[in-house]
Order: sequence, then structure tokens, then C-alpha cells
Amino acid sequence: MSSTRIALAGATGNLGIPLLKALLDADFFVTVLSRKGGNAAKLPSHPNLDVKKVDLQSVESLRPALSGVEVVVSCVASAAIGSQNPLIDASVAAGVKRFVPAEFGMDSRNRLCAQLPVVCAPKVATQKYLVQQSEARPGFTFTAIANGLFLDWGLEMGVILDLGRRSATLYNGGDVPFSATTLSDVVAAVLGVIRHQPQTANRVVYVHSALVTQNQLIQYAKEFDRKEWSTSVKDTEELRRESLVELAKGALADVDGAMLGLCICGAMSSDYGCDFSERLDNELLGIEKMDETRLRAVVASFLG
Repeated sequence: MSSTRIALAGATGNLGIPLLKALLDADFFVTVLSRKGGNAAKLPSHPNLDVKKVDLQSVESLRPALSGVEVVVSCVASAAIGSQNPLIDASVAAGVKRFVPAEFGMDSRNRLCAQLPVVCAPKVATQKYLVQQSEARPGFTFTAIANGLFLDWGLEMGVILDLGRRSATLYNGGDVPFSATTLSDVVAAVLGVIRHQPQTANRVVYVHSALVTQNQLIQYAKEFDRKEWSTSVKDTEELRRESLVELAKGALADVDGAMLGLCICGAMSSDYGCDFSERLDNELLGIEKMDETRLRAVVASFLG
């Protein structure tokens, strides 16, 4: 049994739920940082699990909860990615060795991605703060994980394709290769970082399950059930402009829709570095790339 204690913020989200299970299955001791008033009832019962009710914006509340913790993983919701500094400060104060911020998406090191408000610019600011803290305190390190789009979640939720309706908006024509990663492989990447801390210190690691195109995935679906598809084409630059206009509406804005548009722009446009093939850390982190058979099976699993 591992004696390493991991603290997890955002344990009841799309990534947090499978990550918590994997950490417990791997015999790590886990402290879940649960917001006061949060949904801790969704958490499993496990002898290695300790739940701490905290204020994620209070260093004073967080610091004692991080006593004895070696690694902090932040899976906070997108709306909170720009508010991770108190958790970082508390981690430093508690002697945490590694901080994994809520990154889990597009390449934040890409110049254009870094300029996308709400979805990436806050991640860049968090990284800069982590660099400052790691330089000031050599015992404190960080790793950000770039995984492109969530492949299975993106198919299930109709973000990449709407498999249920056999319809799709083809971004930039649908033939742009982009990196995408299943939630299980993102979880594996986190565990890989924990197990390979010297090799992953103070940098972004890149992973993907597969490099895909929308038209490729549609072809797999057609070969499976022979049904016709309805498609339209949209330029991601147009999508970016529309999303920015929506955000400018302030209190009347469809913020979730605008954020999704900006995420698609950053994760499915070649100018935004959506192909991670030349900088993958899959081998280091123990992630096997999907072959065509497995990729077809993922598509088929979401066909209604």
C-alpha cells in the first residue's frame, strides 16, 4: 500500500469522480477538499478516504486540511480555474511537493490559446503563479496536463459530433487532426505524474488517446450503421468572434455556450496547436495510444 497522501479538489466532477476511484484503487490515501455546502454525498465510502469541508478561497481553511499531503490535484470546475491561488498558497504553506492545476484541455503554451478569455487565459495566469512559487520554494513543484478534448465525454455530450442525431458542425471542414483523450487516459496521466515526479516537474505534459478528425469519426459511425448524416461547416475563427460577442453581453450572456465555443476553437484549430503528436508524454506516463479498432469501438458505444 502506498503511504502517499493525495488531496483532490473537485472530486465530484466529470474528471474528479473517475480520478478519485483510480486513486483509491491504487491504494493512495486521499483527502477530498469538499466545499462547504458541496455535494459530498456523492463520494464513496472507503477506509483510505478522508473528506475535509473547506473554503477553497481561504488559505486559513485549506492549510490544516493539507497537513501530510504530498500531491494536490485540482479538478475544480471551469468557472473556478482562475481562483486557484489560495489553494496554491495553502499547498506551499503546508509543505506540499507537487501541485497539479485544473488544466486538462488545450495547449495553454500556444500563443493564441493563451489569449482566449475564460477558458485558457486564467490557466496561463495560474501557471505563471505556480512558476513564481516553485522558483521561490525549490521543494514545491507543479505539473500541468494538456490532453486536448475529452474524447468520450465530447462524443457523449455532442461536442465533437452528435452521434444520437447523426449530425455535426464540421469545424474548418472537419479534416483538421486534433488530439483527444478519454477520461480514463486523463486519469492515467494524473497517476503517471504522481509516479514520475522528477521527470514531470515544473512543466506541461502532453497526452492523447488518439489523433482524430471529425470526418474520420463520422466515417466510422457510417460504417457501423449505414445511416445518413446531416452536417454543416463552420470556421473556428468565426466561432471565436461569436463567443467573444456573447461574453460581452455581461449578465445576459450565455456564458456556458461561449466557453464551449472558445474551447472548441482552442482544441480543434491547427493554429491553436491542437495536434500534440510531436510533444507527447504518453510513454513516460504509461498511456497507450488507441488503435483504429479501439477508436471505432468508442464511437460505436455512443451510437443510439
